[in-house]
Amino acid sequence: MNRRTLPALSLVAVAGLALAGCAASGDDAGAAEGGSVSVVASTSVYADLASSVFGDAADVTAIVDSPSVDPHEYEATAQDQLAVTEADLAIFNGGGYDAYMEQLVEAGEVEHSVMAVEYNHDYPDAEVDGHEHSDEEADADDHAEGEAEHDHAEDEGDGHTEAEHADETEHDHAEGEDGHNHVEGFNEHVWYDPHTMIHVVEAIADEASELIPDEADAFAQNAADLTERLEGLEAGLADIEADHAGATVAFTEPVGGYLTTAAGLEDVTAEGFAEAVEHGQEVAPATLLEATTALEGGEVDVFVVNPQTAGPETDAVVEAAETGGVPIVEFTETIPDGDDYVTWMQANVDALAAALGE
Repeated sequence: MNRRTLPALSLVAVAGLALAGCAASGDDAGAAEGGSVSVVASTSVYADLASSVFGDAADVTAIVDSPSVDPHEYEATAQDQLAVTEADLAIFNGGGYDAYMEQLVEAGEVEHSVMAVEYNHDYPDAEVDGHEHSDEEADADDHAEGEAEHDHAEDEGDGHTEAEHADETEHDHAEGEDGHNHVEGFNEHVWYDPHTMIHVVEAIADEASELIPDEADAFAQNAADLTERLEGLEAGLADIEADHAGATVAFTEPVGGYLTTAAGLEDVTAEGFAEAVEHGQEVAPATLLEATTALEGGEVDVFVVNPQTAGPETDAVVEAAETGGVPIVEFTETIPDGDDYVTWMQANVDALAAALGE
């Protein structure tokens, strides 16, 4: 029996979790006999990507699939636990974002798991493409510094971090008021980086091929088709960067940060504002004043609002943006009804371009 554990960065996010299972193959694979495997994802984002790769070979469901639900605040149910326990593959974001899913996976027995944060270059000590980045490479890849280079041809590789490195990788976690672990200083909304999702799609295809070896070629083709669409998103972001590099953006909450960085925009959000909103904490009066003043005073070119984390402070900054004539763009946590991941993200790219005066 070939046992597999979560990659090192996954083990960090799920402290003490040793998630292991049998790699299905041949007659042992459920899909070989029943024609389908069960895939459960934390949100509609990862469920949609998995559905695109698996096609009809898997039953894919999402724990959180409503745009009106904030995954940060979601509390899992007994039905959710049953779904995850019976799953052949569980997919979640990690980095403290979907802690409910990490808890469900920890409590259940899942054969395989994929985690998105480990494929993002900004994650502390992230290993992408099978090697750990040096300080120089990390600086080159640091989205927060505005260096968004997306050359997929140079990033070929399975992106997996082997479990034996788990003991070598330690990250500081700060616990928010919602009780969910959060990686300090890290924006966990990695699905807003199409390049990271390219790596995730590759990883899902690898997992699918282990579960259903006979369909490996089909999975690889599905992944290639999806990757081509994701690369189209990158091209659109490059166009925005060519036209608006250096334009300023502010946020009510960190969602969308990777997308705007890839578009060459400078984040000028008042320090501490977005983080407080994200974790349901009260925004300091001085911070709120700084945020509203910047919006009213013409210091911000576009304002990104997450409608799923609304409150008095966000209402105040939205009003300030309207007063200052700052274009407002809404970026949600999950896929709106009627869209898939790529059409949703393309709409976000288009909205950003329009707000900046394409």
